Amino acid sequence: MKLAIYGGSFNPIHNGHLMVAETALDLGYDKVLFVPTFIPPHKQLAGSVSPSSRLAMLEAAISGNPKFEIEPCEIQRGGISYTIDTVKFLKEKYRGSISGKIGLILGQEIAAEFGKWKSPDEVAAFCDIIIATRRSLESDKRYGIFSSKPSGDFAGGIDAQGQFMGIDKDKFKWDFIELKNLVIPISSTEIRNRISQGKSWRYLVPSSVYDYITANRLYGCKQ
Repeated sequence: MKLAIYGGSFNPIHNGHLMVAETALDLGYDKVLFVPTFIPPHKQLAGSVSPSSRLAMLEAAISGNPKFEIEPCEIQRGGISYTIDTVKFLKEKYRGSISGKIGLILGQEIAAEFGKWKSPDEVAAFCDIIIATRRSLESDKRYGIFSSKPSGDFAGGIDAQGQFMGIDKDKFKWDFIELKNLVIPISSTEIRNRISQGKSWRYLVPSSVYDYITANRLYGCKQ
């Protein structure tokens, strides 16, 4: 079995996330594991939504797709979620059943700061890095509210001039696969903002996620 993992806060999961994961399957992967983080090392979680709610939204979003699964190990482990710990856990969990390296799906703004991760060389040795295009500079100018508040040394994908950080392919020192995904210029940050501001957002997420958010009044939803 060829296995890929897609980590993130998924706060909330949206159609852009799902499109990236589905496109990764085109690379020959049999399964994509969504790995919701407990405490991300690179940004501060927003929205006051519990890990159990983020997990429930993920479950609702991928229901019915046999090639998508949730791996809750980071939420179960607690503390700051480091990818190296997750990869080691999965290599042991799936020992003998994985073909080749685990695929690691990264958005390009996350990949831009991969060198700041815990043990990036070790992660790259264990995984095939897959970099997905998250948005273009033009979409960044149009929408403008993509980044969550970064933590520590991380810049949250935004450079000192306030511009979106893509990766410099010539300077990225690890081997990677460039995912030719369709760019859907939405983000969890924008969705949260639209919900709290009473703006339209229904068709940015799967209908099951919309139902969960409205039923539980998440992110300031008043519907």
